Amino acid sequence: MSQFFQIHPETPQKRLINQAVEILRKGGVVVYPTDSAYAIGCHLGDKQAADRIKRIRKLDDKHNFTLVCRDLSDIGVYAKVDNTQYRLLKNFTPGPYTFILDATSEVPRRLLHPKRRSIGVRVPDNAIVQALLGELGEPIMSSTLILPGDTEPMTDPYDIRETLEHELDLIIDGGFCGLEATTVVDFTGEAPEVVREGKGDPAPFRV
Repeated sequence: MSQFFQIHPETPQKRLINQAVEILRKGGVVVYPTDSAYAIGCHLGDKQAADRIKRIRKLDDKHNFTLVCRDLSDIGVYAKVDNTQYRLLKNFTPGPYTFILDATSEVPRRLLHPKRRSIGVRVPDNAIVQALLGELGEPIMSSTLILPGDTEPMTDPYDIRETLEHELDLIIDGGFCGLEATTVVDFTGEAPEVVREGKGDPAPFRV
């Protein structure tokens, strides 16, 4: 049975944030709000928790998880960013984008794209996530909460609890946070490529 925290979307309660981070550190699977839709995540180094997320979403081994980061300096630890990419990322973070970049050696091998050694990273514009990341001190390994057979993310914390309460350790109710997944931009080629259109405006990344 999962725990259910109602956290204020603008002024997150520190006591609840601390409890949520403890659940993550102990191998918990957590659903939390972002600036685009609800996400499901776990501790970066926890393979068992990642496998649980794969079972919930019925994902295969080719699925790319995203590292949800607090800021650009976090991204720089896990992804290789050149000067041009850095300027673009600086302009559009925090925001509803996921960026695919070449990974550094800090990223566990099992998280990498099997052929390209790339990783998805993002910095959400959401006070709850920022508080979680600030307390945790490292990225949350995440995926948009889209259930098998669905095309849209889950958006209602009470629906999430009703559907998944026996498979999760914590659901954070941060209110309505949007219906759309992020816009995904691939930076691993010669020029940026928009591979999924979502909440973020794709126009700045079209060449």
